Amino acid sequence: MTASRIDRASSDDLMSLASDRGSAPMQVGAVLMLDVGRGFEPERLVQAIEQRLPAIPRLRQRIVRVPFGCGRPIWVDDANFRITEHVSIVRCPTPPGLASVLEVAAGLVASRLPHDRPLWRASLITDVGGGGAALVIVYHHVLADGIGGLAVLAALAGAPSVDPRFPRSGPSRGELARDAARDRVRAVTRLPSALARLAQAAIQLGPALRTRPPRSSLNRPTGQRRRFATVACALDRVHETAHRHDATVNDVVLSAITGALHRLLAERDELAETIVVSVPFSSRGSAAASGLGNASGAIPLRLPATGDPAERLNAVAGITRTAKRSAPGASTAMLGPGFRLLARIGLYQRFIDHQRLIQTFVSNLKGPQNQLTIGGWPVVAVVPLSVAVGNVTVSFSVLSYCGTVTISLAADPDTCPDLDRLRQLLERELDDVTRRSVAGVARDRRRPVG
Repeated sequence: MTASRIDRASSDDLMSLASDRGSAPMQVGAVLMLDVGRGFEPERLVQAIEQRLPAIPRLRQRIVRVPFGCGRPIWVDDANFRITEHVSIVRCPTPPGLASVLEVAAGLVASRLPHDRPLWRASLITDVGGGGAALVIVYHHVLADGIGGLAVLAALAGAPSVDPRFPRSGPSRGELARDAARDRVRAVTRLPSALARLAQAAIQLGPALRTRPPRSSLNRPTGQRRRFATVACALDRVHETAHRHDATVNDVVLSAITGALHRLLAERDELAETIVVSVPFSSRGSAAASGLGNASGAIPLRLPATGDPAERLNAVAGITRTAKRSAPGASTAMLGPGFRLLARIGLYQRFIDHQRLIQTFVSNLKGPQNQLTIGGWPVVAVVPLSVAVGNVTVSFSVLSYCGTVTISLAADPDTCPDLDRLRQLLERELDDVTRRSVAGVARDRRRPVG
C-alpha cells in the first residue's frame, strides 16, 4: 500500500470527535419521505441501499487510532460490515404520519452510535400513510458534514455499483510512520497559510469573545432527549423575497428565525433585541461520496430580532455579506485545537454546558431541485436532522429540495417545552416576510411606467 492510499482523519474530523462529549451525541442525518404505493416490499429497498454502498466508501469504513508517532487516526474498511447491523425495518407508530416519523428519528439521533463499526444507521419506516414510507438516516458528524451528507443522498439515488477490492487491508505501522513524517514536513511549508487562517479565525470569533449575549432561557444545560418539528415554504417565494432585498435564501430564513425567537422569549417574559446565531460556512462548494469528512467552520453572528421584517432582513443580509468576506471555515483553526485541549483535560463538557458565546445554531444547505429516487421509489420530501449540544436548547436545520424549503427545529423537550409554539411563531414570521415582499412585487408590477 502506498502512502497516498492512507485516509487520515482531518483536523476538522478530530474536532468533531473531541466535541462528542455531551449528553447528546454529535450526530446528524435526514428523513427521506418516499412514495412507495401498494405492494411495497421493504427488503427490496434495503437491498437497493446495500447495492449503492460501494459508491460511498465511508459507509463501510470505521475510524481507528494508530500507534504513537504514526499521525492522526485513519479510516479503514470494516471487514465485518453487515448491512443488517445498520438498517432496520419498523412499522410507523400510531397515528401514522410525519409527526410519528419524527419521533422515531429523534430516538435514532439521540442514541449514540457504536464506534467499533461504521458510524451510521438507518431505519426504514413502513405504513406511514397515503402509500408512503420513510427512510431515516443518521450518521456521526465525523463521517460527513452537511455538504457531505448531500453527496451521500445523491449516491444512494444513483446506480448500483460493485467494489471487488472490498475490504482493503490497512496500512502497516511503517507505512503510517513514513506518511506521518512526510505530513510533518508538509505542515512546516503550510505554516504561513496556517498563521493567516488563525488570524482570520480571530477576526471571525473576536466579536463573540468580546461581547456576550444576555442570559436567557435559550442557554440551559440540555439532556439526551430531543424533539423535532418542521416548517415548510415554497422555494420560489423565498427566492423572490431574497432577490428583492439583495439577500440570500439563508438570510430570509435567519431573519425569520431571529424574529420567532424574539417572540418566544417575549412570551417567556424575557427581552432579546438581538440573537447570536452560529452559522456554518463551508470551505468547499461540493463534495463527492468518495471523499467525505468535514470541511466547514462556524461563525457566530449577532443578528437583529426586532423591528419591521423587511428592515430586519436588510440588516441580516448586510451582516452575513460581511461575514462571507473572510476565509470560509477559518474558525476551526482556533476552535479545533481549543476544543481538543478542553476535551483532553476534561473541561469540554463544563465549557459547552455554561458557554455564553452563542444562543442557537442554524445550518442551511441547498439540496437537489430535481426529484430523486432510491431503488425506483421517488423521494417526495427531505427533512434535515441535527441536534445542538451543551446548553443550546433549540437549533435549526434548513434544506431546500425539489422546490420546497424545509426548516427542522430540534429541541430538548425539558428545556424547550414550547417547541410547538416556536414552530407556529416561525411559520408566522416566514409568512410575514415573504408575503410582504411578494405584495411589494405585485405593487411594482401594477405601477405605471414613466
